[in-house]
Amino acid sequence: MKLLKILSVLAMPMLMAQQSTRFVYQVTLTPDSTNTEKKTEQAYLDTDGKKSFFYAENTLKRDSLMERMRATKNFDRTQMQNLRSNMQFTIEKDLTNQSLVYKSRIGRDQYSYNESPAFDWKILPETVKIGDYQTQKAETKFGGRTWYAWFTQQVPLQDGPYKFSGLPGLIVKVQDAKGDYSFDLMQTKKIAEVQQPQTRGQFINIPKNKYADMEKKFQKDPVSFFNAQGGGGRGPAGGGGGPSFDPKQQQERQKQMEAEIKSRNNPIELK
Repeated sequence: MKLLKILSVLAMPMLMAQQSTRFVYQVTLTPDSTNTEKKTEQAYLDTDGKKSFFYAENTLKRDSLMERMRATKNFDRTQMQNLRSNMQFTIEKDLTNQSLVYKSRIGRDQYSYNESPAFDWKILPETVKIGDYQTQKAETKFGGRTWYAWFTQQVPLQDGPYKFSGLPGLIVKVQDAKGDYSFDLMQTKKIAEVQQPQTRGQFINIPKNKYADMEKKFQKDPVSFFNAQGGGGRGPAGGGGGPSFDPKQQQERQKQMEAEIKSRNNPIELK
């Protein structure tokens, strides 16, 4: 196992020497534990072999749309709504030391935390061909869930979707035992350079446990959380530089946002 890891690290610069690579995953998830309806969207894992960024495809599309809106000063909230994602985070990995930075927004502020996940992978004898790749199964426990991954040594990159990494090859598929979350590699393509979603303003770096506590408080009572952040009467609907709403519209939008936030009660990491 250790020898395979060493070989894969040595092979990475050769694999990614000329161009960066984008691995496109289909993500199937159940964000609401009270609703069995599954959501599906795509996410990108962009890497140059030394670092990688994992983020929702719609994040990149929203960034592009916002740039056009700012240039034309024409803010169309309908278009923005169509590009909403259930993965409102970015994960930047340092593949050399297997550490990462998780970035997201809670309320109106942007936060980040550093983590070096210790994946205790158990490699299983089961093998299966997925698409063009011969893969092998592995198992681990992470974030309060049991996860099964299928990795391929045909792509000697110790990386995968979300925070997953550390196997002797690219993770082609990973899903939890309950079937709430699944990441499936759909496409691989070369890109000119690693893409990083746009950010405006500073991120507040805090410990992971503090971030988790804040996220729980926000999910439980969004309005109080916004007010505690100094948002006055804007609530979940405020900010963003778009058009203003009359009080009735503001109240309705606030209710919609509260309901949406509270429906995100089945996170990837349960603890």
